[in-house]
Amino acid sequence: MYDASRLFGAIGRTLTVLLLTTSVSQAAGLLTPSDGSLPALSIRDHQVDVLVQDGYAVTTVEQVFHNPHAQDLEATYSFPVPEQGTVAEVTVWIDGKPLTGEVLPKERAEEVYQSERAAGRDAGIAVKDAYRTFDIRVAPVRAGQDTRVRFVYLQPIGIDHGIGRYVYPLEEGGVDEAKLAFWTASTEVQDRFRFDLRLRSGYPVEAVRIPNASDARIDKLDAQRWDLHLSNGVLDAVAADGDPGEPTASTEPGAPGAATQPYRLDKDLVVYWRLAQDLPGSLDLVTYKPDPAGRGTFLLTLTPGDDLQPISQGADWVFVLDLSGSMQGKYGTLAEGIRHALGKLRPDDRFRIVTFNNSARELTGGYVPATAASVLEWTDRVAAEQPNGGTDLYSGLQLGLDRVDADRTSGIILVTDGVANVGETEQRKFLRLIEKMDVRLFTFIMGNSANRPLLEALTQASDGFARSVSNADDIVGEILAASSKLTHAALHGIQLEIDGVRTTDLTPARPGSLYRGQQLMFLGHYWGDGEATLTLSGRLSGAETQYRGRFAFPAQSSDNPELERLWAYDRIREMEHEIENFGPDADMEDAVRDLGVAYGLVTDRTSMVVLREEVFEQLGIERLNATRSDLERAAREQRTQQAPTSPRVDQAEPMFTGNRATHAGGGSGDGSGGGAGALSPWEVALMLLGLGAILVIRARTGRRADASARRSD
Repeated sequence: MYDASRLFGAIGRTLTVLLLTTSVSQAAGLLTPSDGSLPALSIRDHQVDVLVQDGYAVTTVEQVFHNPHAQDLEATYSFPVPEQGTVAEVTVWIDGKPLTGEVLPKERAEEVYQSERAAGRDAGIAVKDAYRTFDIRVAPVRAGQDTRVRFVYLQPIGIDHGIGRYVYPLEEGGVDEAKLAFWTASTEVQDRFRFDLRLRSGYPVEAVRIPNASDARIDKLDAQRWDLHLSNGVLDAVAADGDPGEPTASTEPGAPGAATQPYRLDKDLVVYWRLAQDLPGSLDLVTYKPDPAGRGTFLLTLTPGDDLQPISQGADWVFVLDLSGSMQGKYGTLAEGIRHALGKLRPDDRFRIVTFNNSARELTGGYVPATAASVLEWTDRVAAEQPNGGTDLYSGLQLGLDRVDADRTSGIILVTDGVANVGETEQRKFLRLIEKMDVRLFTFIMGNSANRPLLEALTQASDGFARSVSNADDIVGEILAASSKLTHAALHGIQLEIDGVRTTDLTPARPGSLYRGQQLMFLGHYWGDGEATLTLSGRLSGAETQYRGRFAFPAQSSDNPELERLWAYDRIREMEHEIENFGPDADMEDAVRDLGVAYGLVTDRTSMVVLREEVFEQLGIERLNATRSDLERAAREQRTQQAPTSPRVDQAEPMFTGNRATHAGGGSGDGSGGGAGALSPWEVALMLLGLGAILVIRARTGRRADASARRSD
């Protein structure tokens, strides 16, 4: 049994170290050449509107750039790629009129933008920089004038252990060395900053909170409608549970009594909401089918009851630690987290410590018993290390996987930003390394610029799960959610079948595994309407298990047109993973580009360009995205005004028995982390903030890696 009071004291000390040691070398903002060759523009206004409803979020960002200089300049605004997010609209105000961009193949979009820029005509372009950032360029920002820009992005939003989470990413991870060498970011909003989130839930919500923003106003309209407001003015005093306090001042900048100050775009904004307790497991359906005779798009969300049992096994622990230069400013937190993690091991546990930068080496020279003396010795050794050099992630992982004892359950904690730049960097080689062993990877992607494609690919190859963690997160809550998955049985080898209504194009094509507290979300297409039967099957503790539910597809629905883009981007991500894992495929690359153009999405192979109407017409570019964006905007406004309805469709014949998994209740004493009591070494290890972390579990029961389902090399 572990001492909870000692644990939370350790959390407090670790958070203190984080505040003292973590530095952000880059953030969302306007980019200016580091050599000062051009004068800097400024961000005058930055206003964010978020709607979270029906399993996804739509984020609208509107900004005003100001040019105080006597020459026209180009503005480049950079912001981190949101998790599973894609830009679906860019609008620039030209001559006072909003003009929405259209998506073209990446090379063609750049050619068109540069041609208009060279001619001195107003234009804009949004480009994706791999997994790191979206960059929006606008030219010209006229001398002494303002330019107004709006962009919109979409992303799915799931629920874990009854907790919803939305992140507005502003903190850039500082791993793009080429960009850091040339650009600096102007992150300060000079006048108005505003962040508004509207939560419209199909299920009752008990509380909404935003860590590290005590001045946020949270209004509970009713159990299913909550509004959150944050600005750089003095706000109304509001209790954390959403009950309004006594107003202290106007929230509008410039109003009497309002005290505005510049706002820096260098810290993520993280919003949590907690659903009501004792909600049943459910099958939820959201659709978009404007034409009864045509094709519809659907989002299926499965939230099982809590029937995954806790497990209890001893373990060896291997810590694989990144000592590369990109860990500067983060390593003090890493060392403190390792100290507390080792301190929670049991006397009969063993551990190894491996470090890597330009190469990998083992500090401990083998397994060390987790006695008080050895823990003290090796935590001091870890703290004395100094980060420098490159990142040979492959060698670090390879050495960490060495000497895994087949007769003992083993945990491997790999702490890194996931950006391999020394030694082996090819993603396929990482996959082959993981597939040689019977392991599952549990990936904690901490930081907005970590190499998400690589870390997600390793996770998928091993039937594990991935979590993204921000420095602004409620880390204790993230610890609870993660540890519950590591200490309970999981449903592996999941398959989904739908009978009775024709369905196609289901994503994800290979769902992987289901862990405690998780939801399964599927997007796809359907024809017709009427009753359908859904069968979910998989292996639970080696035994075949099935769940069945009946529900009806509607003949027509028009509330959620964004589902079409969400499906397209999910399919694009799957194909991009295939390309990254197995190498170039011309047909698949063409399909990614064509889907991006057809659905108006900014991807690795498409960009969005904004031009004057007459230029769009001259170039023969249809205004498809402008029309789609108008349709989606009208639908969002209508959904916001309507009372939310439950998306559940299996009330008559419930698919799952029992209520959903939550963190409610007391500690079980078994290290499961299911409640508010004692926590295990897993939970302490996850206090490594501001870092990328992969947790690898070797289970005695083994896993079945479906290599035949993947493309051959």
